[in-house]
Amino acid sequence: MSNLNIKTDFVRTSPELVAKGSKFAPSIFSDVNDRRGALHGRISALRPSMKLAGPALTVEVRPGDNLMIHAAMSLAKPGDILVIDGKGDQTAALMGTIMITACQQLGIAGVVIDGAVRDSNELAEMNYPVFSVGTNPNGPTKNVPGRIGHPISIGGVTVHAGDFIVADCDGVVAIEKDKLDSLLPLAQKKVDDEASRIAAIKTGKTAAAWLNPALVAAGVLKAGESL
Repeated sequence: MSNLNIKTDFVRTSPELVAKGSKFAPSIFSDVNDRRGALHGRISALRPSMKLAGPALTVEVRPGDNLMIHAAMSLAKPGDILVIDGKGDQTAALMGTIMITACQQLGIAGVVIDGAVRDSNELAEMNYPVFSVGTNPNGPTKNVPGRIGHPISIGGVTVHAGDFIVADCDGVVAIEKDKLDSLLPLAQKKVDDEASRIAAIKTGKTAAAWLNPALVAAGVLKAGESL
């Protein structure tokens, strides 16, 4: 399907790349992606243990209305992540136990929503990944048209349908689907380098090799000086 409001003819990040990408934390991807792609910290895990990785099914709604989320759920493929531009509104919850239970049954991997949810205790017991800006007991309307499968702006980041989403207790990162494959070896190198650095710190080598040059470059120290 493809019309002015709904697009389903987009390419998703492949399951193979999702599986490889899911091994790395959002912080690793943010670092190797030049610190781009991290959604604003207001969008966070409903519970710290929640993790998420998969292709984005983008949804744009008007504040306080979830009509298009219901439509997106009916169009989603197993493994999709609903990535919802709810305009940061917290005056009404856009999803709760009933919708999240349906998402789980449909095989939708999780939800990232720039808006509020409700029934948070029940959602936590389900252990289903939900990343939102908070909670509100007020219910939504179901009247206003929106868009599905179009580019959205969420948490200060542009996300296209099919892009790779990875999230944990630190937050959510979106990576362009065409860029993910090239970032995977960089992510592995970053993990290996960090492990080596931590091992060195544990032997007493706590000083960062880059610190003095950086202080000189910033004008804190003069050339030849050191801490």
